[in-house]
Amino acid sequence: MSSTSTNGNIEHLRDVLTAYMARKGLRSTEQRRLIVETFFHAHSHITIEELLGRVRSADPRVGYATVYRTLKLLAESGVANERHFGDGVTRYELADGDTHHDHLICIECHGITEFEEPRIESLQDEVARNYGFDLRTHKHELYGVCADCQARSPKTRN
Repeated sequence: MSSTSTNGNIEHLRDVLTAYMARKGLRSTEQRRLIVETFFHAHSHITIEELLGRVRSADPRVGYATVYRTLKLLAESGVANERHFGDGVTRYELADGDTHHDHLICIECHGITEFEEPRIESLQDEVARNYGFDLRTHKHELYGVCADCQARSPKTRN
């Protein structure tokens, strides 16, 4: 995503969050704003602990529970997607309603690579149609060993 479209997406997500908070009667505190802005400018797939570390570098008074509740708010409002990749760690990424991507997850280093593949999307749609299934959403996650981990450990793999 280009810098311009990323900034536009962040502005849109800010508006979504503001409207959601107004509907719920929630106020925007200084700590909440710091957490939200730090999240908006973090890399994809950030954990609570990673976000907490970044936020605390700006304000050491911010607690784990505040970061946790803010991330839950972001997910409930549709601003963030909560991701679980089978390792017991919850990660969050910015929601992007315009595009869809899937994930390659390394089972050794736990690295996550996003990818878009129109052929997979087309095949999924075709399979759903063939079964008379009204597809609404899906998650596509592929688990294996990334090239870096393979290079570090050149033993035979299955």
